[in-house]
Amino acid sequence: MRIHRRQFLKYCVGSATVLGLPLSVIDKLEWAITAEAAALPKVIWLNAANCTGCTVSLANLIGDAGPTDIADLLFNTIDLVYHPNLMGAAGDLAVQNLLDATQGSYILVVEGGVPTAFGGHTCMLWTYQGQEVTALEAIQTLAPAADAVLAIGTCASFGGIPAADPNPTGIVSVSEAAGVSAINIPGCPSHPDWIVGTIATLLAGQTPSLDNRNRPTQYYGRAVHKSCPRREEDETDFFGTGQGCLEELGCRGEETRADCPSRQWNNGTNWCIGAGALCVGCTESGFPDKFSPFYKLEYDYADYTKPVVVVPGGGGGSQPNMVPIINLLLKQ
Repeated sequence: MRIHRRQFLKYCVGSATVLGLPLSVIDKLEWAITAEAAALPKVIWLNAANCTGCTVSLANLIGDAGPTDIADLLFNTIDLVYHPNLMGAAGDLAVQNLLDATQGSYILVVEGGVPTAFGGHTCMLWTYQGQEVTALEAIQTLAPAADAVLAIGTCASFGGIPAADPNPTGIVSVSEAAGVSAINIPGCPSHPDWIVGTIATLLAGQTPSLDNRNRPTQYYGRAVHKSCPRREEDETDFFGTGQGCLEELGCRGEETRADCPSRQWNNGTNWCIGAGALCVGCTESGFPDKFSPFYKLEYDYADYTKPVVVVPGGGGGSQPNMVPIINLLLKQ
């Protein structure tokens, strides 16, 4: 199935402000729309050791502007050659489509960490002509020939949750597994704008400005705490108050770089701290171990004098009058 790209480029131009695209990229996208013979790279999306959360997050990109739903975005607006959850083909036909795409230019997108233990055989991507292919083998084969490699989510970017101690399957990042540099778009999950905006920049023939961890600076250029609306408030010792800086409770906003406070999630509906939860550092290398435990449980016991209970017909007996009450505090 050949999939149209023209609408995707129009969507990127129309949503340039939301996606945070610079003018130089917008100009090249507009040129690409009018260029009848523009040879734009195809997109091959592989799922390694992951929960598919970044794919689900991408599905939440849908808003009033641009594509109207996930089918419109992924099947009618970009040349998505291979995605195990979203493609129409299956079996050898799907793999053949992937192999055909590799004869030309393509962008390789990988979601999930890459298992290396046991020869990589804890994560099989497909079987083709009777031969099983591991995520490790597929990435090492496809990455060197790709125009660009995108590591989607913290698992692909840095190892993430699958690489957490004791890491029995030997999870490594896409860059480590492939031996080539990847553009990291971390997050647990990644924000859909971060994914689409980065791909749009690449389709415009540009490489996005990256920080020292290979993350696009337009999305990861500022610490969460610096843009947090609670920054100027006094620190709070309790959850659920709707106000107060959460640093004392374990918020990792000072150590975490992302534009969550301004971009927010689910089409601008809310974000972690806006919902009263902590920033847990999910866009950073070392997540989750580096930031664990997210919460520490502390118990506070108080005595409560229970009133005497007269049992009818029971001779006026009473229940014990001291009952321990447990107050559970969640505190870092």
